[in-house]
Amino acid sequence: MARCYRQDRWKASVPFVSTSPASNSQRQIRFNAFDMNCVGHQSPGLWRHPQDKSADYNTIGYWTHLAKVLEKGLFDGLFIADVLGTYDVFGGSNETTLAAGTQVPVNDPFLLVSAMAAVTENLGFGVTAGTAYEHPYPFARRLATLDHLTNGRVGWNVVTGYLPSAARNMGQEDQLEHDERYNHADEYLEVIYKLLEGSWGDEAVVRDREKGIFTDPSKVHEIRHEGTYFKVPGIAITEPSPQRTPVIFQAGASSRGTKFAAENAEAVFVIGPTKEILAGTVKKLRDAVEAAGRDRHDIRIYAMQTIVTGSDEATAQAKFEDYKSYADINGALALISGWMGVDLSTYAPDDVIGEDVKSNAIQSTVETFRKASGDEGKPWTIRQLAEWVGVGGFGPVIVGSGEAVARELIDWAEQTDVDGFNLAYAITPGTFEDVVEFVVPELQKLGAYPTEYAPGTLRNKLFGKGDRLPATHRAERFRLANARRA
Repeated sequence: MARCYRQDRWKASVPFVSTSPASNSQRQIRFNAFDMNCVGHQSPGLWRHPQDKSADYNTIGYWTHLAKVLEKGLFDGLFIADVLGTYDVFGGSNETTLAAGTQVPVNDPFLLVSAMAAVTENLGFGVTAGTAYEHPYPFARRLATLDHLTNGRVGWNVVTGYLPSAARNMGQEDQLEHDERYNHADEYLEVIYKLLEGSWGDEAVVRDREKGIFTDPSKVHEIRHEGTYFKVPGIAITEPSPQRTPVIFQAGASSRGTKFAAENAEAVFVIGPTKEILAGTVKKLRDAVEAAGRDRHDIRIYAMQTIVTGSDEATAQAKFEDYKSYADINGALALISGWMGVDLSTYAPDDVIGEDVKSNAIQSTVETFRKASGDEGKPWTIRQLAEWVGVGGFGPVIVGSGEAVARELIDWAEQTDVDGFNLAYAITPGTFEDVVEFVVPELQKLGAYPTEYAPGTLRNKLFGKGDRLPATHRAERFRLANARRA
């Protein structure tokens, strides 16, 4: 039996392992890999493990090898997180973060994609970029460029930012207030949609050698955007790429973040410590998508998980115990403090998070930790939270043989209505290699995982409905024909 350690600690009331085999009619489970162009992404201290290669993050070889492993395992994509600052809330400085190697040093995620695309044919790439510090006009060009170079295998994970250190280094005192960040992001995406969907017609590029006309000027239009935050009068300077707008990813789970996702996102990453809590989050998202005029399954929902597996239960358990011995508690507290916007160094180890905590960072993180309960239904202490994040970060950890893990994942999917899992690592690339070797074949035996890639772009692989955003998406109103009518 696979052991789901986060599930155990929250004393969920749902069954632990599904005993029925997967039926042929069930939705197939989807995987993304969760990584970051840094040392120590979600498991603080595990960079010290002799088998971990995350310190090679600044080499092309690390990323091209990982991409080939994931494509072998038929992963939908590699989701690359990012931050533009250090975690300096804990203790009021970044000393703990630097010493622990907690998401710093960190490099640009966009520059990795072309190399990985060159050694793969189907793997998608969800790249994180914030709306707070780069103007949408040049950013639209970067998106289109990658979509061209990957033949339509790019997604954009839209984030609004949460680290005060990033704001200060961009000349601001702090981040915008939480909900205002989403108002700003709404207009940011409007500009992106206008540039990528509403500026160039599909037949604008004619490449007429005889007439000497590369682009028909009559089919390229200024967007004439004037809003609260941006003024962009001109045209996009890129021709339409395979997807035009890359697949939109999003991870905000606050009330305002959910509204933003419902109107914009095609894939959403969520975190739930128990099946019960996760099912509530998923339902809330799907209800919001439906309320926004879209089908409730117009988004793919991936839940964060970490898998520790091996040839049998004993091997997997031994790996997990080994990994725990490398966890960095202070590094974990630095991460949690940054996510919450709360300096946990001001708490004693046996204190709990109070109801009076206000956050301008990731509000859903605070709410999740408030819901967390220990072995006797009591709120977790600061010490327990740090131990929790030590291996796998802010999500459940499943430990077991490939078959046991496969059945546990099926149970999570059946009980929560997620489409798949965003897999963090304990060590890299070892965790992903183990999933591909031990878990994927077992899921396939149960009819619960693809045996080949769907054709086309990332959007078509995810939904099977073509390369472009559907007519029910918010971007539709900014498409060329609609924009001209307006």
